[in-house]
Amino acid sequence: MRGIHDLGGMYGFGPVVRETDEPVFHELWQETAFAVLMAAGTVLPDFNADQYRHSVERMAPSHYLSVHYYERMLTGITTLMVEQGALDLADLEARAGGAFPLALPVAAVPMADLAPQPVARFHVGQQVRVRQYSPMGHTRAPGFCRGKTGTVLRVTPKFSFPDAAAHGGDRRDEHTYHVEFTARELWGSDNGDRDSVVVDLWDSYLEGAGA
Repeated sequence: MRGIHDLGGMYGFGPVVRETDEPVFHELWQETAFAVLMAAGTVLPDFNADQYRHSVERMAPSHYLSVHYYERMLTGITTLMVEQGALDLADLEARAGGAFPLALPVAAVPMADLAPQPVARFHVGQQVRVRQYSPMGHTRAPGFCRGKTGTVLRVTPKFSFPDAAAHGGDRRDEHTYHVEFTARELWGSDNGDRDSVVVDLWDSYLEGAGA
Protein backbone atom coordinates (compact mmCIF):
# COMPACT_ATOMS: atom_id res chain seq x y z
CA MET A 1 0.00 0.00 0.00
CA ARG A 2 1.08 3.62 -0.45
CA GLY A 3 0.26 5.06 2.95
CA ILE A 4 1.58 7.84 5.13
CA HIS A 5 4.38 5.50 6.29
CA ASP A 6 5.90 5.52 2.78
CA LEU A 7 7.85 8.74 3.30
CA GLY A 8 10.84 8.13 1.02
CA GLY A 9 11.43 11.15 -1.21
CA MET A 10 8.84 13.32 0.54
CA TYR A 11 9.65 16.84 1.69
CA GLY A 12 8.50 19.02 4.57
CA PHE A 13 9.32 16.87 7.61
CA GLY A 14 12.41 18.80 8.66
CA PRO A 15 15.92 17.55 9.37
CA VAL A 16 16.78 14.34 11.18
CA VAL A 17 18.06 15.43 14.58
CA ARG A 18 20.87 13.24 15.95
CA GLU A 19 20.90 13.06 19.74
CA THR A 20 24.32 12.77 21.34
CA ASP A 21 24.66 9.67 23.54
CA GLU A 22 21.04 8.78 22.85
CA PRO A 23 19.73 6.06 25.19
CA VAL A 24 18.03 2.97 23.80
CA PHE A 25 14.81 3.95 25.58
CA HIS A 26 13.88 7.39 26.87
CA GLU A 27 11.03 6.15 29.07
CA LEU A 28 10.14 2.85 30.77
CA TRP A 29 6.94 2.37 28.75
CA GLN A 30 9.01 2.32 25.54
CA GLU A 31 11.03 -0.61 26.86
CA THR A 32 7.76 -2.34 27.77
CA ALA A 33 6.37 -1.79 24.25
CA PHE A 34 9.50 -3.36 22.75
CA ALA A 35 9.26 -6.32 25.15
CA VAL A 36 5.64 -6.90 24.12
CA LEU A 37 6.67 -6.97 20.47
CA MET A 38 9.45 -9.46 21.17
CA ALA A 39 7.01 -11.70 23.07
CA ALA A 40 4.33 -11.58 20.37
CA GLY A 41 5.48 -14.81 18.74
CA THR A 42 4.66 -16.73 21.92
CA VAL A 43 1.25 -15.06 22.34
CA LEU A 44 -0.20 -14.80 18.86
CA PRO A 45 -1.17 -17.93 16.89
CA ASP A 46 -0.22 -16.27 13.62
CA PHE A 47 2.60 -13.74 13.71
CA ASN A 48 5.50 -12.60 11.54
CA ALA A 49 7.47 -9.41 10.96
CA ASP A 50 5.64 -8.44 7.76
CA GLN A 51 2.28 -8.82 9.47
CA TYR A 52 3.50 -6.50 12.23
CA ARG A 53 4.83 -3.96 9.74
CA HIS A 54 1.47 -3.85 8.00
CA SER A 55 -0.35 -3.29 11.30
CA VAL A 56 1.72 -0.11 11.76
CA GLU A 57 1.13 0.93 8.14
CA ARG A 58 -2.61 0.73 8.76
CA MET A 59 -2.58 3.45 11.41
CA ALA A 60 -4.69 6.52 10.61
CA PRO A 61 -2.37 9.10 8.98
CA SER A 62 -3.02 11.77 11.62
CA HIS A 63 -2.25 9.26 14.38
CA TYR A 64 0.88 7.94 12.65
CA LEU A 65 2.38 11.39 12.19
CA SER A 66 1.54 12.67 15.67
CA VAL A 67 3.32 9.97 17.72
CA HIS A 68 6.81 8.63 18.19
CA TYR A 69 8.31 5.32 17.07
CA TYR A 70 7.48 3.27 20.16
CA GLU A 71 3.85 4.39 20.23
CA ARG A 72 3.52 3.21 16.65
CA MET A 73 5.04 -0.07 17.77
CA LEU A 74 2.57 -0.34 20.65
CA THR A 75 -0.39 0.48 18.39
CA GLY A 76 0.66 -2.07 15.78
CA ILE A 77 1.24 -5.00 18.10
CA THR A 78 -1.88 -4.23 20.17
CA THR A 79 -3.95 -4.15 16.97
CA LEU A 80 -2.72 -7.63 16.05
CA MET A 81 -3.45 -8.95 19.53
CA VAL A 82 -7.03 -7.67 19.36
CA GLU A 83 -7.53 -8.94 15.80
CA GLN A 84 -6.22 -12.40 16.67
CA GLY A 85 -8.17 -12.68 19.93
CA ALA A 86 -5.29 -12.42 22.39
CA LEU A 87 -6.73 -9.19 23.85
CA ASP A 88 -10.27 -7.91 24.34
CA LEU A 89 -10.58 -4.26 23.32
CA ALA A 90 -13.17 -3.42 25.99
CA ASP A 91 -10.96 -4.90 28.72
CA LEU A 92 -7.93 -3.10 27.31
CA GLU A 93 -9.69 0.27 27.34
CA ALA A 94 -10.98 -0.34 30.85
CA ARG A 95 -7.42 -0.95 32.03
CA ALA A 96 -6.11 2.04 30.05
CA GLY A 97 -8.78 4.31 31.50
CA GLY A 98 -10.10 5.44 28.13
CA ALA A 99 -10.06 4.93 24.38
CA PHE A 100 -7.14 2.95 22.95
CA PRO A 101 -6.82 3.75 19.22
CA LEU A 102 -6.00 0.79 17.00
CA ALA A 103 -4.90 0.62 13.38
CA LEU A 104 -7.50 0.54 10.61
CA PRO A 105 -8.84 -2.82 9.34
CA VAL A 106 -7.04 -4.82 6.66
CA ALA A 107 -8.39 -4.22 3.15
CA ALA A 108 -10.88 -6.83 1.91
CA VAL A 109 -8.63 -7.84 -1.01
CA PRO A 110 -5.21 -6.77 0.24
CA MET A 111 -2.73 -8.50 -2.06
CA ALA A 112 -1.65 -7.33 -5.48
CA ASP A 113 -1.94 -9.86 -8.29
CA LEU A 114 1.73 -10.79 -8.48
CA ALA A 115 2.53 -14.22 -9.90
CA PRO A 116 5.11 -16.28 -7.95
CA GLN A 117 8.65 -16.11 -9.36
CA PRO A 118 10.53 -19.19 -8.07
CA VAL A 119 13.54 -18.68 -10.37
CA ALA A 120 15.74 -15.58 -10.53
CA ARG A 121 14.78 -13.82 -13.77
CA PHE A 122 17.40 -11.06 -13.74
CA HIS A 123 21.20 -10.90 -13.57
CA VAL A 124 23.93 -8.55 -12.38
CA GLY A 125 24.30 -5.55 -14.70
CA GLN A 126 20.79 -5.90 -16.15
CA GLN A 127 18.48 -2.90 -16.41
CA VAL A 128 15.18 -3.48 -14.64
CA ARG A 129 12.08 -1.43 -14.01
CA VAL A 130 10.01 -1.50 -10.83
CA ARG A 131 6.42 -2.32 -11.62
CA GLN A 132 4.00 0.58 -11.29
CA TYR A 133 1.34 -0.86 -9.03
CA SER A 134 -0.51 0.13 -5.86
CA PRO A 135 -1.57 -2.90 -3.81
CA MET A 136 -4.09 -2.40 -1.01
CA GLY A 137 -2.00 -4.56 1.32
CA HIS A 138 1.60 -4.71 2.50
CA THR A 139 4.51 -4.36 0.11
CA ARG A 140 8.23 -3.62 0.44
CA ALA A 141 8.47 -1.79 -2.90
CA PRO A 142 8.85 1.89 -1.93
CA GLY A 143 6.60 4.31 -3.74
CA PHE A 144 9.50 6.55 -4.81
CA CYS A 145 11.02 3.86 -7.06
CA ARG A 146 7.88 2.41 -8.65
CA GLY A 147 7.98 2.92 -12.40
CA LYS A 148 11.70 3.77 -12.25
CA THR A 149 14.57 1.98 -14.00
CA GLY A 150 17.72 0.82 -12.24
CA THR A 151 20.63 -1.61 -12.54
CA VAL A 152 20.96 -4.94 -10.73
CA LEU A 153 24.08 -4.91 -8.55
CA ARG A 154 23.61 -8.25 -6.80
CA VAL A 155 21.28 -11.25 -6.79
CA THR A 156 20.65 -12.57 -3.29
CA PRO A 157 19.30 -15.91 -2.01
CA LYS A 158 15.57 -16.52 -1.81
CA PHE A 159 13.67 -14.93 1.05
CA SER A 160 10.06 -14.86 2.22
CA PHE A 161 7.89 -12.67 -0.04
CA PRO A 162 6.44 -9.97 2.28
CA ASP A 163 3.25 -9.29 0.30
CA ALA A 164 2.13 -12.86 1.01
CA ALA A 165 3.57 -13.23 4.52
CA ALA A 166 1.81 -10.12 5.84
CA HIS A 167 -1.61 -11.52 4.98
CA GLY A 168 -1.32 -15.16 5.97
CA GLY A 169 -0.77 -16.43 2.45
CA ASP A 170 1.16 -19.58 1.60
CA ARG A 171 4.88 -19.11 2.18
CA ARG A 172 6.46 -17.85 -0.98
CA ASP A 173 10.23 -17.55 -1.32
CA GLU A 174 11.71 -15.36 -4.04
CA HIS A 175 15.11 -14.00 -4.96
CA THR A 176 15.79 -10.40 -4.04
CA TYR A 177 18.04 -7.94 -5.85
CA HIS A 178 20.14 -4.95 -4.89
CA VAL A 179 19.01 -2.44 -7.53
CA GLU A 180 20.81 0.89 -8.00
CA PHE A 181 18.89 3.97 -9.16
CA THR A 182 20.51 7.26 -10.08
CA ALA A 183 19.28 10.40 -8.35
CA ARG A 184 18.34 11.78 -11.76
CA GLU A 185 16.11 8.76 -12.46
CA LEU A 186 14.38 9.01 -9.09
CA TRP A 187 14.09 12.75 -8.55
CA GLY A 188 14.32 14.33 -12.00
CA SER A 189 16.71 16.31 -14.20
CA ASP A 190 17.77 18.71 -11.43
CA ASN A 191 19.76 15.82 -9.92
CA GLY A 192 22.91 14.22 -11.26
CA ASP A 193 23.94 10.69 -12.14
CA ARG A 194 26.85 10.55 -9.67
CA ASP A 195 24.52 10.12 -6.67
CA SER A 196 22.47 6.96 -6.37
CA VAL A 197 20.20 4.94 -4.09
CA VAL A 198 20.31 1.13 -3.75
CA VAL A 199 16.99 -0.58 -2.98
CA ASP A 200 16.43 -4.26 -2.09
CA LEU A 201 13.55 -5.55 -4.23
CA TRP A 202 11.85 -8.92 -4.67
CA ASP A 203 11.65 -10.55 -8.10
CA SER A 204 7.88 -10.03 -8.41
CA TYR A 205 8.30 -6.27 -8.12
CA LEU A 206 10.46 -6.09 -11.24
CA GLU A 207 10.25 -6.36 -15.00
CA GLY A 208 12.87 -6.09 -17.70
CA ALA A 209 13.52 -2.47 -18.66
CA GLY A 210 12.54 -3.29 -22.24
CA ALA A 211 9.17 -4.79 -21.19
